[in-house]
Formats: sequence, structure tokens, C-alpha cells
Amino acid sequence: MNAATPHKTPVRHLVAVLTASTSALTLTACGAIDSAVGSGGSASPGKGDDITVGLLLPDKDTARFEKFDHPIIKEEVASLTHGNGKVVYLNAEANPATQSRQLQQMVDDKVDIVLVDAVDAKAIAPNVQKAKDAGIPVIAYDRLAQGPVEAYVSHDNELVGQVQGRALVKALGPKASSSKIVMMNGDPADPNTARFKEGALGALQGQVDIVRQYDTDKWSPAIAKANMKKAIRSVGLGNIAAVYSANDGMAGAVIDALKEAGATTMPPVTGQDADLDAVRRIVSGEQYMTVYKSFLDEATDAAQMAVDKVQGKDIQFDALTSDTVDSPTTRKIPARLVPVVALTRDNIKSTVIADGVYSVKDICTPTYEADCAAIGLK
Repeated sequence: MNAATPHKTPVRHLVAVLTASTSALTLTACGAIDSAVGSGGSASPGKGDDITVGLLLPDKDTARFEKFDHPIIKEEVASLTHGNGKVVYLNAEANPATQSRQLQQMVDDKVDIVLVDAVDAKAIAPNVQKAKDAGIPVIAYDRLAQGPVEAYVSHDNELVGQVQGRALVKALGPKASSSKIVMMNGDPADPNTARFKEGALGALQGQVDIVRQYDTDKWSPAIAKANMKKAIRSVGLGNIAAVYSANDGMAGAVIDALKEAGATTMPPVTGQDADLDAVRRIVSGEQYMTVYKSFLDEATDAAQMAVDKVQGKDIQFDALTSDTVDSPTTRKIPARLVPVVALTRDNIKSTVIADGVYSVKDICTPTYEADCAAIGLK
């Protein structure tokens, strides 16, 4: 996978500036097309604005999907199609069989294109093939589905794990080499999990003592909590110096297990997704960090790619997919890899607040007012 370089996401608000930035990209690309192939606006024939984008998301436990990804994609498709395009949305609620049926339904309903965030990358492959056979392109969103997908939009997932691992080593400081670490990895059916783990191990191995590792079926917080309890019993509460948690939902469960075991001061715990509850835990000092992956950028790029693909705007589509990735079934998949950043107490203002994801009011409820004041969030 081509590595993306982390950067600080530029300041903007949720919809207005995102729409402006995508419009600017479209205008720039259209200029290139006009000079290359005339004023037709695309390099190959495509539909007009009356398009239907199918959106399949994997679960409702991950807060971002319902709160951000779906509404941003819906808003962006509408904006790019002058209000004529629509998004048909279904959520699999962590059930691979349900998602397979949902994709088949999209094929039967003859949507123009499908964005799918796979619950199980391998299980969805036959349905991706059926969509292709029906002439319906499928773009893998956030997780790399197997089968003949047309493109992939996500983040550099190995880099996500590296960022998490480096954060733990930094938090532990000179004591890192003798520190016992528990790793709470994600769902092994999710292809991103292996990339997160690979990146994290690259940063942690040889730097810390990894004493326990667990995979977490369907990213379930309940399973993560049960596994953390096992780790506490086998390793000892006082011996656990830090916990690598692959996402924020599991981080919350890990912290609950530590509290219930009697911990009064939390060891460093990582996360991913910048869920609101996780940001609040970071403010209070219960969670050390999360990986802020700009789902605003990811969702906006996915909508742009879907519309460009359906409308035959090949040059714009190619401009958005300058990377390539391989899946177990398909090589050199055109990809858009959005950079990531480690979010800690030090940069909440310049990340999720600056981007309009959350306001200070959202984060600094009465429970967190004193903690917010201590780090200058007012």
C-alpha cells in the first residue's frame, strides 16, 4: 500500500466549505477535460444528474457512520447533482448475511453505483461480482471489500496503527521497554484490522513488552470488555502499563473494565475514529489518544468518486484515485487514501473543533467543564 503522510486537516465547517472544495476540484478537472476533449465535461459517456447512489454501511456501534458518513455523503451527492441525485442507504448492523442481501437488493433495484463498507470483506465478494455482472460499479468505502471493486476510498490503515503505537511508546517514555502492554485488535473479518495491527506492531515490537493480544469479533465493545477482564486477571491490574485499543468503542469498554477492576488512574489507552465520547474521555484524561481520520474528507471524496464514475468523468475520477492498493482478489485497485492525525488533549482545537465536527459546547458538558477549562477549551 502506498503510504500517505499525516497532516493537519485544514480548517473548515461540515458542509459549506467541503462543498466549495469539491466544487473547486470539479472546476479544475473540468478545465483539464475541456482542453483535452472539448466542452463535453467528461472523457466518456455517462448519466446526467438524475443518479442513485447505494450506500451500505456496516454497523451502528461506530458512532461516525450514522452521525457523519451517511449524512455527508447524502449532502454531497445532492450538491454535486444540483439536487437531482439521491442516496439509498442501508445499514447491516454488523451482520454479513444482511449486508449481502442489501447489496443484492441494490442490484435488483438497479441503482447506478454502490459504496460499500464491508462487514466481512470476503463474504461480500460474490455480491460485488453480481453487481459488476449487472453493470453496477462498486466502490469499497473505508474497508477494502474483495471482488472486482472499481475503486477504494479510505485511509492509510497501516499508518493508523503506526500512529497509535508511536503514541503509546511516547506516553510511556523511558519506561517503555519494561512496560507490559495489552493489545485489543479489531475484527479479523475486517481487512483493515490486519493493517492496523501490522502498523501498530511495527511501532511497538522491540519497544514494549506485549503480554496479551485479543481479536474482537465485529468490533464488539462487549467482547473487548470481556477480553480486558481476562487480561486483568492474568496479568494483574497494576502490571498493565498501557492498552492498545484499535478503535474508540473498544477503548471505552477497556476503560470500563479497568475502572471496575479498581483502577483510579488510567494507563494510556489508544483509540480511533474521534467519537465524541472518546474526545470527552481524552479531555478528562481517561483515554490517552484517538486517531482522527477525517471522515469529512473520506465521505466527501467517496461521494465525488461515485458521481464522477456514474457521469463518466474519467479525468476527475482518476485525479481522486492517485494511489493503488491490492486485495486478495484484485490487484492495483485505484485508491484515495486520506491522511490521519493523532488527536490528544493538545490538539482538540485544531482538529475536530476547527473542522466543525464538534463544538466546544458538544465536548464540554457540565461533567467535563473543569477538565475543558484546564486545557483551554472554553
